[in-house]
Amino acid sequence: MILDTVNTPADLRALGPDQLTALAAEIREFVVQAVSVTGGHLGPNLGAVELTLAIHRVFESPKDAILWDTGHQAYVHKLVTGRREAFAGLRQSGGLSGYPSRTESEHDWVENSHASTILSYAHGLATAVSRSGSGRKVVAVIGDGAMTGGMAFEGLNNLGHSGSRVVIVLNDNGRSYAPTASRLSETLSRLRLNPGWVHLRDRVEHILRDLPAVGELAYTSLKGAKAAVREVLEPTAFFEALGVRYTGPFDGHDVAGMEDALRNAAEYDGPIVVHVLTQKGRGYPPAEDDDEKCLHDAPVFDPLTGPPKWAPAGYTEAFAQVMAEVGERHPQVHAITAAMPGPTGLIPFSERFPDRFHDVGIAEQHAVTAAAGMAMGGLRPVVAVYSTFFTRAFDQANLDVGLHGLPVVFALDRAGITGDDGASHHGVLDMALCLEIPGMTVFAPSSAQELAAMMCHALTLEGPAVVRYPKGAARQVPEDELGSGLEARRLRAGEGDVCILAVGKMVEAAEKAAAALAERDVSATVWDVRVVKPLDPAMLSDAARHRLVVTVEDGIRFGGAGSFVADAMAQLEAERPVPPVVVLGTPVAYISQGKPDRIHADLGLDGPGIAASVAKAWQSLGVEPA
Repeated sequence: MILDTVNTPADLRALGPDQLTALAAEIREFVVQAVSVTGGHLGPNLGAVELTLAIHRVFESPKDAILWDTGHQAYVHKLVTGRREAFAGLRQSGGLSGYPSRTESEHDWVENSHASTILSYAHGLATAVSRSGSGRKVVAVIGDGAMTGGMAFEGLNNLGHSGSRVVIVLNDNGRSYAPTASRLSETLSRLRLNPGWVHLRDRVEHILRDLPAVGELAYTSLKGAKAAVREVLEPTAFFEALGVRYTGPFDGHDVAGMEDALRNAAEYDGPIVVHVLTQKGRGYPPAEDDDEKCLHDAPVFDPLTGPPKWAPAGYTEAFAQVMAEVGERHPQVHAITAAMPGPTGLIPFSERFPDRFHDVGIAEQHAVTAAAGMAMGGLRPVVAVYSTFFTRAFDQANLDVGLHGLPVVFALDRAGITGDDGASHHGVLDMALCLEIPGMTVFAPSSAQELAAMMCHALTLEGPAVVRYPKGAARQVPEDELGSGLEARRLRAGEGDVCILAVGKMVEAAEKAAAALAERDVSATVWDVRVVKPLDPAMLSDAARHRLVVTVEDGIRFGGAGSFVADAMAQLEAERPVPPVVVLGTPVAYISQGKPDRIHADLGLDGPGIAASVAKAWQSLGVEPA
């Protein structure tokens, strides 16, 4: 196999056209086989094979900086930079990251898994390069819907303003997770309706018709040429208005054609866009034909049949069902997402209420402020995003929603430790952030049934609310065990030794810990906190009668739910002595990829780990069990 001979980008430059074609086919087969075993980003990488080969044949990585936005289209880049054998551990604990990683290779400059940032990186790096005189070239590959994010345009604007020498490869496949909300090609075509363009066109036509040497006949003959000129000039209008040169579009699966375009672009003294058209999922029919999850982030699958049709599961499925139900009952409910209708479970809602569903592209900040405007107008918007992406819009949640006390509901999927995508995707900050927003009600369901009940309750509130829930299977409880309103639930009554206040997903682990503690003659009360803000006074009062209080959450422990509980307990000090509070949660650290259960165990957030922490704290009190 040709792929076996490629260990560095330099190995690509010795290959002829036929060998490159064969190599592209081998790479696609390799990616399908690798991802079928570990899961991973399938469609983006199948579409970027020839593009990656052309880039590495023209530019000299790592001397030249090749930057990827978003990083999940960089599997082929990893393959040709010496990491072929490591793909057996793709997205596994201690294995190959699903994104570029500075700790893995000198060829990786940026661990970039939150979209639309690479042009800002490129601007900064190009500034440093120009000062150093190193001659290093900066190449920024942007695609997979990243041009729908506002930060991409901020970076583009500053590149044009500074004149920084950057080659911008626009990988245009028209998609992000699902069909992209606003394709660049559609944006450019709308320039034809721009009043400025229409005025200029009419003025030129008027001048041509009035010139004695031209006349009506010549004017008519020039109409065809004018149409051709318009087709050439209009795509450049948007970029050149920002000071960025445009070239293309080019066939993103023609290596030779892209090489020519990239070499020419590399000679340009300023920022230049090389617009290439690619097909996401190319060469693998199951990925080519699927508009949703198979195309993007595939689970483990049989390569012969392809990934299964994606459908929401666990807490996401519960959210999908309740949104469809409340949509039927309440016509003022609108749903907003940022390029992720499927992963957030909003496909059923979008199909039933297309005029009340809004996919804004990779633009979380806009999504939140647009929701604020909807709420001001009397609607009841629900913003559904992953917890890790909510952090991108905290300022908007705080000042555009919170400051105005608007009834916007945030549905935060993948809260807590998520697993395979590593540090950039763990949703460990949302709790601490949301607790800082005045007037924000914070719900943390511990079961699918709780999630549904909390969503319904959140939509009745007069101010902002967040319902945060984890990835994976959802705990199931009988309907008659559901709480109501903002009340916590006591799941296990102890005898006054230890009170464990568990948040969301940690309820199951807390119950296991209580059973283990009972074997050590330590009696544990267990509460399902349910609503972290405002806290249930009855729960706090009960906790205060114990010798020790322990909080457990699947989120950062500094400033999170436990800190909030500890502060509330301290407020009771004036009324009665309060017990010490031990706060358990994730540390302030970037946690690598791995299966959530393994990570929780390593962090001491499973049943045995919680029991061990409680026993240690109990022992330090120097008292006998009650």
